[in-house]
Amino acid sequence: MSRAVRHVEVVCTGNICRSPIGEVVLRAKLAAAGLDDVVVTSSGTSGWHIGDPMDSRAAAVLARRGYDGSAHRAQEFRSCWFAERDLVLAMDSGHLSALTRRGGTELAIPVELFADIDVPDPYYGEDSGFDEVLDQIGKAADLWVERLSR
Repeated sequence: MSRAVRHVEVVCTGNICRSPIGEVVLRAKLAAAGLDDVVVTSSGTSGWHIGDPMDSRAAAVLARRGYDGSAHRAQEFRSCWFAERDLVLAMDSGHLSALTRRGGTELAIPVELFADIDVPDPYYGEDSGFDEVLDQIGKAADLWVERLSR
């Protein structure tokens, strides 16, 4: 008997750096673990970049590690999605606060941090920041695969 499909949303600010990296990496790790009952998408708390591809530095760091982020297009998280998701993962505590405010007191799904500490925004830093973010996201994604496999 197969399990029902679960939907995980990964959220950052503009949906061009951290959350698309999280989406691509988590999706790949879930597939490698044989978990085909989890859909992973990403979005941002703002609509600044709607329709844009991910930041070229994010795409480059993913490509260097064997991931393909070319299909990504930024979108803004919509509050109505809480009813359509099973888990929402925020990249930092600011996103976590914004999402829990949007969800209100009747929030019926878990909204948690993607990693055990805030994933820093690499956008305004050096290219090496994207490598550090990918390392942090990769480690956290391994833990999410373990949790989602239970």
